[in-house]
Amino acid sequence: MISVGVIDPTGKSRALLNDGVEAQYVFIDPAGSLTADAAGAEVLFVWGSGDFLKANWHRFLSVRWIHSASAGVDRLLFPELVRSDVVLTSSRNIFDRAMAEYTIGLMLAAAKDFTTTIRRQAAHEWDSRETESLFGKTLVVVGVGPIGRETARLAGAFGMRLIGVGRTARDDPDFGQIIASTDLASVLPKADYLLLIAPRTPMTEGLIGRDAIALLKPSARVINVGRGSIIDQAELSRALAEGRIAGAALDVFEKEPLPNDDPTWDAPNLLVSPHMAGDYAGWRRDGADLFMENLRRWIAREPLLNVVDKALGYVPA
Repeated sequence: MISVGVIDPTGKSRALLNDGVEAQYVFIDPAGSLTADAAGAEVLFVWGSGDFLKANWHRFLSVRWIHSASAGVDRLLFPELVRSDVVLTSSRNIFDRAMAEYTIGLMLAAAKDFTTTIRRQAAHEWDSRETESLFGKTLVVVGVGPIGRETARLAGAFGMRLIGVGRTARDDPDFGQIIASTDLASVLPKADYLLLIAPRTPMTEGLIGRDAIALLKPSARVINVGRGSIIDQAELSRALAEGRIAGAALDVFEKEPLPNDDPTWDAPNLLVSPHMAGDYAGWRRDGADLFMENLRRWIAREPLLNVVDKALGYVPA
């Protein structure tokens, strides 16, 4: 019988892994010590950070396949795993719709100035005023994977103009136009909304720095639901404080949780959320079901879903 180690700091996955596939499960609390049974697992299902796996990598001598409960796998791509023959899969596609809806919600909240409405309601102030429309606005999406595509489809329904930014330039049915990331500077001045939804890779790390932010128009808004490393967080805060851009929303950060004393909390016209854009009701169940399907495939020696190219850092299209 195949041995499956489940690294889960919450313990919530115990109730989700059914017996539809015959396997021996060993639940691993990363706050505790690694037992011999757990170290001998052939398969690992990782919920949360990969810090425990990295620290104990030298003890997992039998592992041949690792599945991540997250769509992004950058926290698992430590050098020893990348160099190994261990197969890595992700939970790609699980979070597409939820993250697209969250992103559209952020744009609507900005365009319709909901924060002012809520603040005026708390003060019992009647303040009728004009707000903006998403119709006709230009959305530049950095990251044209499944989450970016689902967001593009929803944004298109609002009548927004779309520009995708990917590794290579090409025509595309969802975006109409995808430009190469090397040409990003040419479209930043056009952006009413700049959406960062790319994975963390050497190509995306630090992509939106001082020079890129300087190209945005004063009415532009920036949304990051990808990885905190994509944008210079301090420079974004300075741009907001100086009125060089209109607003921003960050769901991911350079350091998580965001420290209580981090000045990002107090940047004007910035909405901070705690890395929750994809956390819809039922995502754990769906993630566990995806793993169980892949486990069935692994045992049957069928092709796995969502195999990560460890050199690229994501699942290739």
